[in-house]
Amino acid sequence: MIIEIMADNLSAFLCACMLLGLLIGSFLNVVVYRLPKMMQRDWREQARDILELPAEGQPDTFNLVLPNSSCPHCAHEIKPWENIPVISYLFLRGKCSSCKAPISMRYPLVELSCGLLSAFIAWHFGFTWQAGGMLVLTWGLLAMSLIDVDHQLLPDSLVLPLLWLGLIANSFGLFTNLESALWGAIAGYLSLWSVYWLFKLVTGKEGMGYGDFKLLAMLGAWGGWQVLPLTILLSSLVGAVLGLIMLRLRNAKTSTPIPFGPYLAIAGWIALLWGEQITSSYLQIAGF
Repeated sequence: MIIEIMADNLSAFLCACMLLGLLIGSFLNVVVYRLPKMMQRDWREQARDILELPAEGQPDTFNLVLPNSSCPHCAHEIKPWENIPVISYLFLRGKCSSCKAPISMRYPLVELSCGLLSAFIAWHFGFTWQAGGMLVLTWGLLAMSLIDVDHQLLPDSLVLPLLWLGLIANSFGLFTNLESALWGAIAGYLSLWSVYWLFKLVTGKEGMGYGDFKLLAMLGAWGGWQVLPLTILLSSLVGAVLGLIMLRLRNAKTSTPIPFGPYLAIAGWIALLWGEQITSSYLQIAGF
């Protein structure tokens, strides 16, 4: 019954995806904050095992579910009614209900962005399997981008499952055929891997991280090798412009590391949605 309503009524589908996106956005805030800390804990435990050091004691439970969210200033446990996406932030006037410390604007902005992007995907694809796949990819790209901005890290636990999911989806021809998806993953990884080693041989420095190779491979797995040239071009242009602006605003040196993952994510998302139209328009303008 609900599926029939969604299939026959685009407005209902848009509202449902918007609401779902807001809820997912709230969860992504948890993922972006906790996943890097979980990885750091795991790395420390692995290092202690390798060095044969004694354990630090029984660690507290810390994952994406436990402990419950709390205020970082006063440790007040966030109640369910204080965790309603966007609405709770407005109701609380951006402050903790206990200690009145300010709550970062980033939380409602992530929730709202996720909701709006989800609604747009629903409008663009309609009630289709493509919409479902693109929703999952969009949520993953949003989480990866925020983690990369904060920690210059693209977690394998997010990138690799989405890479496999892209190949599986395209085994059914969701966005492209499986052959294009497979070679897209291979070419995506090898292209940036080659640039990385060429840059390192010439300068002796690392120009990007291995996570960027995997991210481009993942985008190739979803859109096929055809989306890679546009993705690389757009990400390079946007990265160069925004990177220089950020350096100027922060008064940072040109050697300051800038995460490339968000630019790849944005460019890949655009290429998946409008790649053919952008390429065709360019060829017409160029006279081909």
